[in-house]
Amino acid sequence: MSDFLTLAERAWQGQLDMMFEHHPVHSAYDGAMEIVPGVLMLKGIACIYIIDSGDGLLMLDAGSQLDTERTFTEVRRWRPETPLKLVVFSHHHVDHIFSVEPFVAEAKARNWPAPEVIAHRLTPDHFDRYVKTNGWNTAINRRQFAIHAPSFQWPEKYHYPDITYDENYQCHLGDLDIHLHHARGETDDHTWTYIPQHKLVMTGDLFIWALPNAGNPQKVERYVCDWADGLRNMASLEPDLLLPGHGFPIFGQQRVQQALNDTAELLDDIEGQVIRGMNQGLTLDAVYQRVELPLELMQKPYLQPIYDDAHFLIRMIWRRYGGWWDGEYDTLLPASKADQAAAWVDLAGGIEVVITRALASLEQNPAIAAHLIETAYHAEPSNTEVHEARAAIYRARSAAQKASMARNIFNHAALSSDVGVRDLASATDLNRA
Repeated sequence: MSDFLTLAERAWQGQLDMMFEHHPVHSAYDGAMEIVPGVLMLKGIACIYIIDSGDGLLMLDAGSQLDTERTFTEVRRWRPETPLKLVVFSHHHVDHIFSVEPFVAEAKARNWPAPEVIAHRLTPDHFDRYVKTNGWNTAINRRQFAIHAPSFQWPEKYHYPDITYDENYQCHLGDLDIHLHHARGETDDHTWTYIPQHKLVMTGDLFIWALPNAGNPQKVERYVCDWADGLRNMASLEPDLLLPGHGFPIFGQQRVQQALNDTAELLDDIEGQVIRGMNQGLTLDAVYQRVELPLELMQKPYLQPIYDDAHFLIRMIWRRYGGWWDGEYDTLLPASKADQAAAWVDLAGGIEVVITRALASLEQNPAIAAHLIETAYHAEPSNTEVHEARAAIYRARSAAQKASMARNIFNHAALSSDVGVRDLASATDLNRA
């Protein structure tokens, strides 16, 4: 059985390898643990919490497709005869929603009422979006998690909520008062839960033991300042226990306050700088170069950029307030990447010159190396030497990243060039492979 209490203390002290071995978004653990009386914790990719109300079980988040069987097994080992009555989805992401089905089947077999699922009113819209854009979500998650598996497929079926709410919702189950609150953050349908009997707050992915995932380069809009507001609203309740969407619980009011308020401060700091630059009419590049990241906060064990990269937040904030145009006049109605690349390669004196310069730039300026090799690729997409250099450049860039999201996307590019294509997640490229 995983000892989440020991891991939680070591994480707070900064004694765990959160970048790899205990990465909050990538690491799963065997077993389950009653972390306080009446509260069971499981940790798949995301966290799952089961609370005994005295009159049925409450589930806060329901894990991924990989968690369904073991969640049912662990819950029944803990409370063999207590029905699951209520489930709260903190948001629509697929690592938080799938372990309901075995309990629905159990309820039918045992002639119990099926558990009811509560979520924000926008959650069904996001399930509909997932169905509509199944191919897109398959592709972007292959890049984000460096999945080299042609059979990987984004889920097509979802358990839609039985009850939805708008801003706040209160209900009772057994001895528990359950207070649900809406906050825009990683998604616009985010729910955080407060249970006064345990003085606990379950944050969903508003807190994940890492720099907030507020800048993901392939996903829909995230809401940085709203996220900070939600964290401060949690802190105002003075909870003694924080149950995160990923990672380990935080015990003690002082620690919980620190974690929530530090995270809010970091988000407000970055958004404030971006908006100040935008209000001066600067381009995205000028804003990007001027923002000074709050490095002191980012050194805290619970705010390290091990999943999202802090620079991604700058672009997400720009997209929210400034639209898609970056302010550079040549990008408003651009030539194709192929035509641009052909012109630059011709100007440079040929593809060999560009490849040589890209490789030579790798040590001193890896970003320039990537720009150059992409130019070479678009000029000659089937050139074997281009792909050899491209794989080497992106493998080096991947190895240098602290944020797993950036590391995996770069690694995906390297894996793609290993087989002579730009992107293994692209149907067009796969047909050429």
